[in-house]
Amino acid sequence: MSRAYADLAFTPTVRATQTQMGSRQLYAPLDQTEDRRDALGAAEADFIAACDGFYQATVSESGWPYVQFRGGPAGFLRVLDERTVAYADFRGNRQYISTGNLRGNDRVSIILMDYARQRRLKLLGRLSVTDWVAHDPQATQLLEPGYRARPQRVMTIKVEGFDWNCPQHIPVRIDAEDVQRALNERDARIKALEAQLAAQPRPAPD
Repeated sequence: MSRAYADLAFTPTVRATQTQMGSRQLYAPLDQTEDRRDALGAAEADFIAACDGFYQATVSESGWPYVQFRGGPAGFLRVLDERTVAYADFRGNRQYISTGNLRGNDRVSIILMDYARQRRLKLLGRLSVTDWVAHDPQATQLLEPGYRARPQRVMTIKVEGFDWNCPQHIPVRIDAEDVQRALNERDARIKALEAQLAAQPRPAPD
């Protein structure tokens, strides 16, 4: 865990609970770490670029959290620089719960999953919402060519901390596209082997 993430997640109440439960000593050294590790690196950028969805949590003024799944083509959450990610917000059911929550509290928590490899990346940051402006270069770079949906807003997240989570208890799930790709490769291999066998001369009968 990075110090930047721990500074945000380990509130006084959390630290007191860790002490009570006997785990505080495991995380106390983070307080002395000079490198806060608050900048996204190549590993984080590659992981984000491969994801086709993530879970996003906001908090309302009444204190209730709201979690939703945001999906799109792989890489629709773009890494703009080492501390900024963004995505195009498409027209949906028009409830505007997340958008409304963000007007009162811009903090967000994001979890990106790779179920097939049991990997999980968590981000904490502040999200700003701006209206979509057609032909704006900063906006159009968030669009995936050929993806049919109407963008309405640009969601820009200033990342303040991240953490690679423990893979324990993450269920293994394989995307249908990955399964089909593996089946196609298997079928192609079988076809090639059958062609090789057919091309071999048959032994003469006794």
